[in-house]
Amino acid sequence: MNLSDQAQRPSRLPLLLVIGPGLMLAATGVGAGDLWTASFVGENLGVAVLWAVLLGAFFKFVLTEGLARWQLATGQTVLEGAVLRLGMPIRWIFLFYLLVWSVFVGSALANACGATAGAMFAHFKDPGQTKLAWGVLHCVLGVVIVRSGGYRLFEKLMSVCIAIMFVTVVVTAVAVGPDWRAVLNGLLWPTIPQFDSGGFTWTVGLMGGVGGTLTVLCYGYWIREKNRTSAADLRVCRIDLAVGYIMTALFGISMVIIGSKVPTGEKGMTVLVVAGNILEQQFGGWARWMFLVGAWAAVFSSLLGVWQSVPYIFADFCNLAKLSRLKDGEQEILTEVSTDAPPYRLYLVVLAVVSMFGLMFDFKQVQKYYAVLGAMFMPMLALVLLILNGQKQWVGARLRNRPATVIVLVATLGFFTYYGWTQVSSKWNSSPVAVALPADTPKLPIITPRD
Repeated sequence: MNLSDQAQRPSRLPLLLVIGPGLMLAATGVGAGDLWTASFVGENLGVAVLWAVLLGAFFKFVLTEGLARWQLATGQTVLEGAVLRLGMPIRWIFLFYLLVWSVFVGSALANACGATAGAMFAHFKDPGQTKLAWGVLHCVLGVVIVRSGGYRLFEKLMSVCIAIMFVTVVVTAVAVGPDWRAVLNGLLWPTIPQFDSGGFTWTVGLMGGVGGTLTVLCYGYWIREKNRTSAADLRVCRIDLAVGYIMTALFGISMVIIGSKVPTGEKGMTVLVVAGNILEQQFGGWARWMFLVGAWAAVFSSLLGVWQSVPYIFADFCNLAKLSRLKDGEQEILTEVSTDAPPYRLYLVVLAVVSMFGLMFDFKQVQKYYAVLGAMFMPMLALVLLILNGQKQWVGARLRNRPATVIVLVATLGFFTYYGWTQVSSKWNSSPVAVALPADTPKLPIITPRD
């Protein structure tokens, strides 16, 4: 693939047209786990680990840029490239992973939407009933929006949601009055409080939790919707992704700051309710509502993004079922994934229904398994990108991984492999891990990661 068509592309595009898919990726990637992890780490480790948010966002940027680079060079999504170039068994391994991942991420998001909306509008005396009612409503609403409005309505709603969550959460972070010198030091000077007492594990978790996991694959389908199909569009994608991950990082930083100033001592999504009540006591009702509206926008946009995009992946898998492995130099003509295709519609409905059943389970338990599954995906993606984008005959000399990119991908592979291992071991390790608290934070009991 050459870049000769660069001159045929407009050099300047309206900003919203450029950053649309990146904003949707940011909105989808910031979900229930990010809210809980960032606020929990902020409460227990303070703002000294803010640098971890930036590093995690950078790792995800490199991975998603590599994904886009492969697709623009070959016309194939990373899933298509992995199956066709690396062997058909990958197809079935990935399908199993996708099905299991969908169950837990859908359940986590339904629980988060139900808990957040229930914190704002409690229509039942029993919090469990309130969460169930609001969770079911959000699952159904997501299906209706995806099926009725198409990609354009989806893009507009996601842009509105990310604007709301960005403004409200950042304003809340400023309003709680952090020590800005400590914030700056936490961003620029990498330190980990109480390294040997649980601080390192949670700092690693903070890096891994920034910006989503499997949902990064959805970026490839969204840029198809925007007709970005050649190497000439790579510069636009890089700008797009940079804006998206900057916003993701700012959101994560804000949640860490809020957690450091609003100690709740809570785990799970109840942290939102408690944090909202504390903010109301300190600043008034407006602070509680601003925080909860921003949290709701974060979790609902994540649900909406998963509902719209993950069925793309399943439909893509169904298209691949009729293809065979490629030999070097061959180019397979692939069928575009359609939102009107039966596999897409089927998976959308099944995803919503299964997630409703997930409302009967505790968020902490659902999040535990979702964290483990998400941690497994990132090293697999880094390895696939090292192989696919490292072949000149597949992507061309100009789009092949450069030495700096290889170094970052190898570091990302090592980091997320370790992160995945710590997630798997900590979630099922029965021994508690102590997490040290900042000096100015009230002493809390020992924290057990499996919670």
